Amino acid sequence: MPRHILPHAPDGARVGLFGGSFDPAHPGHVHVTHHALRALRLDRIWWLVSPGNPLKRNAPAGLQARMDRARSLIRDPRVTVTDLETRLGTRKTCDTIAALQAQYPRLNFVWIMGADNLAGFHHWENWRSIAARVPMAVIARPGARQPALGSVAARSLRGHRLPQADAASLALRPAPVWCFLTIPMRAISSSELRAKGHWPIL
Repeated sequence: MPRHILPHAPDGARVGLFGGSFDPAHPGHVHVTHHALRALRLDRIWWLVSPGNPLKRNAPAGLQARMDRARSLIRDPRVTVTDLETRLGTRKTCDTIAALQAQYPRLNFVWIMGADNLAGFHHWENWRSIAARVPMAVIARPGARQPALGSVAARSLRGHRLPQADAASLALRPAPVWCFLTIPMRAISSSELRAKGHWPIL
């Protein structure tokens, strides 16, 4: 794929990949992003706004609407809102990461996900391959700490867990490696906003 239609980062940069439906993006996503930039000493974070989540029954709002909403919330120049999965033609995280690593062999990627996602990570296709490919930062979510740390994936990868005190080096460590980040939490979710009728904006 031509590089000019993909985000740019200088060789050697530490780039966080924050994937999701962002249906809709909300201040909690911004909160997580800012903490991840600091704790992981990242140079960039790319929000990967997905075409759709294979594990979710209902289709999300239109991609452009979700992209526009995300861009209206995040103003940090180090953060890029992207439709990379659409551009790359990937729908599954394992394929997206493999494609990005092929396109950007000189970048140091970190996969960022919420603790609720770690709890169900073993249901993701080729989840072991994802863990073997890229360092992972798991961000605490309200009520999700125990389910996450007691999950199939956490137990399987317990020997590769990095202490939070060493989180700044996560991007430079060879996978498999992961770190659980405890940050001040905000009880807000995309599903809650949809349930309250705050999204989509028609």
